This record gives sequence, C-alpha cells and structure tokens, in this order.
Amino acid sequence: MKVVGFAGPSGVGKTTLLEGVIAALRAAGCSVSVIKHTHKRFDIDQPGKDSWRHRQAGAGEVLLASSHRLALLREHPMDHEPQIGELIAEMRPVDWLLVEGFKHAALPKVEIWRAALGQEPLYPADAHVVAIATDTPDALPTPPGALPLLDLNSPRAVAEFLLAQGERFNYAGDTHG
Repeated sequence: MKVVGFAGPSGVGKTTLLEGVIAALRAAGCSVSVIKHTHKRFDIDQPGKDSWRHRQAGAGEVLLASSHRLALLREHPMDHEPQIGELIAEMRPVDWLLVEGFKHAALPKVEIWRAALGQEPLYPADAHVVAIATDTPDALPTPPGALPLLDLNSPRAVAEFLLAQGERFNYAGDTHG
C-alpha cells in the first residue's frame, strides 16, 4: 500500500485537491482510501437513533453496517489523539491511502501552500515534504531547492506525480504524528 500525506493550513484547499486526485487515481485503475484529520469534535451519529442511544448507554464501540456502508463509532474514555500508524492499521489495504492533515506525521507528504493565506510553509523544516502544490510558485518565501513544484489547480498533475514516484510512497509500518 502506498501512503502519502497532504498537509497545509485550514482553508488552503486540501479537500478540493484530494477530490480531484482521488478521481484521477481511480481513473488510472487504482483503489483509494482517505484518512482525514480534524481538530474539531465531530459526530456522525444522530440523537435519538439506535446507535446514538447505544453510545449514550455506555457502549465503547458501535459498528453500523449495511449492504453499502460500514461506520465504526469508537469512544475514547479520555482525550486521545490517535497516531497515524494506529489509523493506517485500521484501514483495509488499497493501492493508495491519502492522508489529509496530520502535518507533523513522519509520512512523505505533499504540502499545499497558498501565498494568499500568509502562512509559513512546512517544507523548509520538514524533511518529509516531497513536493509542494501551489498556485503561486514565485511567491514561495524560501527557495524549494530540489522539491518538485506541482500545480495546485491540476489534481491530475498531482496524481501523475504520485504514480510516477510510486515506490517512494510504499508504507513500511508505524509512523508517528
């Protein structure tokens, strides 16, 4: 399985880029899954539904299953930020596992950077950044050196980069972050 992260600040366009990359990888015949990090509390369950009631009663895990979909709701007894290696281990093997967020994980990652956001880039200090997807390469505050520059507005080009560099994304095991 090949694993690659996509990192950048909120609002930079990670999800939009990934939508296109997923479509391009699927068009190339690849199976694709995604792990998405969120800093916000979230709940996919609905108050009053059976699964919500099971969790409210104290169930630590509730698995929802149908002929089309499966969702596992797992409660943490205390705040617990899962490590990326734990989450990857939960996933079924696919050709490509795309990780949105987890910017500090020791995964090879594509940094998404926009000058308009005024954020400092990760790539000067993060050796795991393998490419920069940007819409303003001339505005990068630090020369990217040998890092490839990818067109943020061309998900197909990003997918082609991933496919061409595939071996470097082979997942070897637990990764921190």
